[in-house]
Amino acid sequence: MTRFNEDELQRLVKKATGGDREAFSAIVRQMMQPITALTYRMTGDRDTALDLAQETFVTAWQNLAGFRGEASFASWMYRIATNKTLNHIKAAQRHSAIEQSEISEQTSAISGNPEREFARKELATDVAAFMTTLPPAQRAIFELRFYREMTFEEIATAVDRAVGTVKTGYREAVKKLRVFAREKEWHS
Repeated sequence: MTRFNEDELQRLVKKATGGDREAFSAIVRQMMQPITALTYRMTGDRDTALDLAQETFVTAWQNLAGFRGEASFASWMYRIATNKTLNHIKAAQRHSAIEQSEISEQTSAISGNPEREFARKELATDVAAFMTTLPPAQRAIFELRFYREMTFEEIATAVDRAVGTVKTGYREAVKKLRVFAREKEWHS
């Protein structure tokens, strides 16, 4: 997980709130990858994920004065990204069935072992397929806990749910993952 230097982020936020575009650009550089990863895992589509990440940063810039600091800045950004993505998914479901695209390469290192590389790609495809089986809100909770290693309290802030609801959502997602793993005959 990408852990952010909150002191550095807070310093940049203060500057950006004062209109410093360079400070906000530094925030974008620091947070673009994790925000895009979140939106990608929630949508399964690279182009949509990039669009949603960009929308997240535009919204953050426009509402920077409204950041009260009650939660960490990273949690605030994840909340914006989660809300944007959930709204996108809901709109897409209303207008048409969501098409799932094939997972793109997310790792740059190739193992050199064709069998191992094939198994890694197959697992990545299976995990992406599993993520699409989760309801959008549960998908966000699973992503933030499993991939971003956020605490339940941070996730609750990011998705605007009670901590107990977040824990239940994560527990249910893990149960579904176990069933999915058995069906796919994954081995540890």
